[in-house]
Amino acid sequence: MKETISMPPGNDSSTKWKGSREAWLDAAFELLLESGVDSVRILPLAKRLDVSRTSFYWFFKNREALLDALIERWREKNTQGLVRQTEAYAETIVEAILNVFDCWLDPELFDSQLEFAMRSWALQSDEVAKEIDMADEARIEALTQMFERYGFEPLAANVRGRTIYLTQIGYISMKTQEALEVRMQRIPAYVEIFTGQPPRPQELQRFQARHGYALETTD
Repeated sequence: MKETISMPPGNDSSTKWKGSREAWLDAAFELLLESGVDSVRILPLAKRLDVSRTSFYWFFKNREALLDALIERWREKNTQGLVRQTEAYAETIVEAILNVFDCWLDPELFDSQLEFAMRSWALQSDEVAKEIDMADEARIEALTQMFERYGFEPLAANVRGRTIYLTQIGYISMKTQEALEVRMQRIPAYVEIFTGQPPRPQELQRFQARHGYALETTD
């Protein structure tokens, strides 16, 4: 049965009473990551935010609207985040690949925990599975186009793009954890395997500096 909005006592513009749309989404993501999509429900969210459950309807028509908003935020963060990195300025294909690798080390660009949660959700939902399929296609296409811009033939570009992407999705699906030092040691070999070219020292140094590794190794 659908709940109706009841006005709060006192100041009806109180952010304490109703929270904000972003706060509801943030809380929903936390529950999605912690316990899966079945836990993303209005009452637990309201308790987590310490607001009235009826305030939910200031921002969302129903739970389905909230879930749609979660999908949209994931699409913008992870798919568009990855696509933007494939389009970032780079003088060489090696620099371009290192721009993409930024995604695997910076959750602000690509959230691996969120990706795992979405893929787990897709096992329960045909609609979310379709979203995952579209995201996979868009991401691989972006990687393919990146290789083509640096002179790779279409088939080779697609195979390399798919290899990079499926390798990382394997990391995510298996919940593989690597220390930053271990990941950095493997980066040059990954770059050479994916591009056919070894990274230059200055390219690696810039990449390492972006992730604080150079500072750690010079202490």
